[in-house]
Amino acid sequence: MALSVLVIASSLFLGADWQNPGALFTPEQAGILSMRLWRVGAGVLVGASLAIAGVVLQAVLRNPLAEPYVLGLSSGAALGTALCIVAGGIMAGPMLLPAGGFAGAMASLAIVYALACVGRKTAPHTLILAGVVWSSLCGSLLMFLVSQSSAEGLHAVMWWFLGDLQVFDSRLVLGAAGFAVLALGLLVPRLRHMNVLMLGDEVAGHVGLRPESARKWLLVISALLAAAAVAISGLIAFVGLTVPHAGRALVGPDHRRLVPAAAFMGAAFLTFVDGIGRTVMYPVEVPVGVLTAMVGAPFFLVLLRQRQKRVWS
Repeated sequence: MALSVLVIASSLFLGADWQNPGALFTPEQAGILSMRLWRVGAGVLVGASLAIAGVVLQAVLRNPLAEPYVLGLSSGAALGTALCIVAGGIMAGPMLLPAGGFAGAMASLAIVYALACVGRKTAPHTLILAGVVWSSLCGSLLMFLVSQSSAEGLHAVMWWFLGDLQVFDSRLVLGAAGFAVLALGLLVPRLRHMNVLMLGDEVAGHVGLRPESARKWLLVISALLAAAAVAISGLIAFVGLTVPHAGRALVGPDHRRLVPAAAFMGAAFLTFVDGIGRTVMYPVEVPVGVLTAMVGAPFFLVLLRQRQKRVWS
């Protein structure tokens, strides 16, 4: 965790004048310092939210390939947020975009859950497949919005689509943080439930846990976290996939330790990658969502290949 804090702090100095960190604290650079601080804060919030959501989904579905983007939560939240942007909601108040993102994520969750539900139970593998299909549909609808948007709406939606941590309104970050805090408040009493769900529904029933009810609550918490992240940054894929596995390798599978570890690691990973995107091709900025996809997509393929070997051997 100390290393994560150090990485987060160092990412503040990446970008223009990274060779001379002290220049950032001069009076002439006060405005840039303020922008950097808000940007790092947004990266901490988004990275931690996506990483925790990934941990939750992997526990609920007992599938190492689960994450908000794959399950369709991020795409649904992005679609709800994009609709608010196109409708001019970005000027209406700091809570409207997170609320639109949460509505989109919850609608996606309801649709995907209904598709995967057999009787009164859900099939985890069907839930993943339904999420992938729904995510593709939301992506198509987002591109339709882009094709029908005005020049201003086109620019805003495209940056949301690529993933970006630039903070244009600090109230938006604070509003999204409220959603994330609510999700954490709901999650902390349920960390033990996640450990039990990993053992299967039968074991969960024997220890007095209603697995389907616990699963629904945890999915709602994931939707809250995805909405908070997407409202700030747009679509950033694979953070919720790669970081939980790194955290699991570091602290083990107990979610009482894994969730805090994933939060710190996700925050450090995203802020550092965003800093690299500001630096590597300066003055051109590489969207952070592009870089996380370049890291996460090969990782996803490796995981998929490992599971295929286990299934067919």
